[in-house]
Amino acid sequence: MKKAVLLVILVLSLNMNAQNASVEKSIFSVQTGFIGLWINNESRLANSLALRSEIGIEHDITVGDQYEGAGFIFQPVLTLEPKFYYNLNKRSQNGKKITNNSGNYVSLKTSYHPDWFVLNLDDDITKTADLSIIPTWGFKRQIGNHFTYEGGAGFGYRIVYLKPNYYNGNYHNADGNSTNRNQYTPYFHIRMGYTF
Repeated sequence: MKKAVLLVILVLSLNMNAQNASVEKSIFSVQTGFIGLWINNESRLANSLALRSEIGIEHDITVGDQYEGAGFIFQPVLTLEPKFYYNLNKRSQNGKKITNNSGNYVSLKTSYHPDWFVLNLDDDITKTADLSIIPTWGFKRQIGNHFTYEGGAGFGYRIVYLKPNYYNGNYHNADGNSTNRNQYTPYFHIRMGYTF
C-alpha cells in the first residue's frame, strides 16, 4: 500500500512539474537562413505564449509581379509574431529539452516590408511596402547550449502598397493616388541561430 501511495505521489509531482513547463522569460538571438539574416527577441507573455519581435533583411520568395524582372532582391523586414508553444509540457514529461523555447508552435506572423531600400533592384522599378499576416505552424530545437534551428510553414494574406505611376504606369489610379493590391501568400522558412 505504501508503495502505491508513493507511486501516486511521484506521478502527481512529475505531472505538476510538467504543468509548469514554460517558455523562457526573454531570449535574444541572431538567425540566418537561405534567404536572409534576422535579429530577434522572444518574450514570455504566459507559460506557453511568447511574442517574437524581429528586424532583418530577407528575400521574399513571394514578392509578386510588382517586382517582375527585378531579379533576386533583399529588403528590410519588421515582424511581430505571437507564438503559442503547444507541446512544452509533453516534451518536458518525455525528458526532452525545452530550453530556448524548444518545441512546436502555432503563430500569427505579422511582417512589414517598408519601402526604405532594396538591394539589387533595377533603377526603373520603384520599391513598394507590404504588410502580411500569416498563420504559421513551426518548430524550434536547441543544439548544444546556444545554437538553435527552426522551420515553419503557413499561408496568409498580404497587402502591397503600390505607388502612383508605379512600374512604368501599369498600376496607378486616375487621380494619381496610391493604390493597394491584396494577395494570398504562402510562407516557408528554415533557419539556424545563435541564442545569447
